[in-house]
Amino acid sequence: MRADFSFTHIAMKIHLLHVFLRTVILATLGAGGGAAIADEISATHWKAAADYSAARRGLSFLVMQHGKVIGENYPGGHSSSEAHKIYSGTKGFWILAALKAQEEGIISLDECVCDTISEWRADPLKCKVTLRQLLNFNSGLDAENQLHGDGFTDRDAIAVRVPLVAQPGRAFIYGPAPLQVFHEVLKRKLAARHETPTHYLEQKVLLPLGLGPQRYLADRDGNPLLATGFMLSAREWSRMGQLILRGGSPVLSENRLGECFRGTPANEAFGMGFWNNHLASDPGAREFDVENMLIPKWSRQDWRKPCLCRAAPSDLVAAIGSGYQRLFVIPSMDLVVVRQGVDAAFRDGEFLRLLLGR
Repeated sequence: MRADFSFTHIAMKIHLLHVFLRTVILATLGAGGGAAIADEISATHWKAAADYSAARRGLSFLVMQHGKVIGENYPGGHSSSEAHKIYSGTKGFWILAALKAQEEGIISLDECVCDTISEWRADPLKCKVTLRQLLNFNSGLDAENQLHGDGFTDRDAIAVRVPLVAQPGRAFIYGPAPLQVFHEVLKRKLAARHETPTHYLEQKVLLPLGLGPQRYLADRDGNPLLATGFMLSAREWSRMGQLILRGGSPVLSENRLGECFRGTPANEAFGMGFWNNHLASDPGAREFDVENMLIPKWSRQDWRKPCLCRAAPSDLVAAIGSGYQRLFVIPSMDLVVVRQGVDAAFRDGEFLRLLLGR
């Protein structure tokens, strides 16, 4: 027990030293598109951000820095223990399951889908699609947004039959079909272990995070909807943020998580399940509203030079759910922010500028 405590104590000191060094570097060079951002979030700034969120039908607002809650707000009589729909925030948990499956040798993200789904082998385009492209949403597979609905017998079977509408790797097409195809691959892989993807997720991802079974919106065959469904309180969702700050622990080994945050030529602001702010310091970067951008058909969306907030550090990453559900993580500031609400005129850039004092 004493040895475990000593190791944890040393690891925490190393982590805090790392945060301090990053802060010094950012203070010298500037963290985002302009001047340096102060390391600590002030009460004035988090309260301003809380007011902004509450005025736009916010349900919860939580700010954690250095592992401690420094501010939280639950307007309208809501409580810290109350769970709310996180919509596409659900995707991030399944991405963790995918990375864990790769770590354990069950899958390789760079293997072709047709290695497992033989139905794709005869198709000259589908036979080239990789698992990574499914999770990057640049496989070329049509979105098939109807799969968000209820009453399906087998969503996976429908998704496997969805046509490609773009060359693999060329277009960002955000929707449930690619994730359901991934689920079918994982389901077939795990069948040899007499295990389901849902059980794998619960044992390898949710349990280590201290979370129990979730709302899966399963079809009649028991296939969960990977694109949405989870309901979490702000404090529960913040555990994902803490995992990101720890580089994937306690779910993944070190250096595995970075794959989630690398954009692609089709969309530089989206990796696998998470959005990034990498282009914040680029003179040509454009702040954009993710939810508004996703409304038109994929072929009319414009993902050139996208960023979430030019005033925020470029290492900011986010899990984004419909109706302006947000999990923001800024590793250089050791910061986790959760915002949940009901659809309203919320703007990420404006919110983050208030929070960061910019």
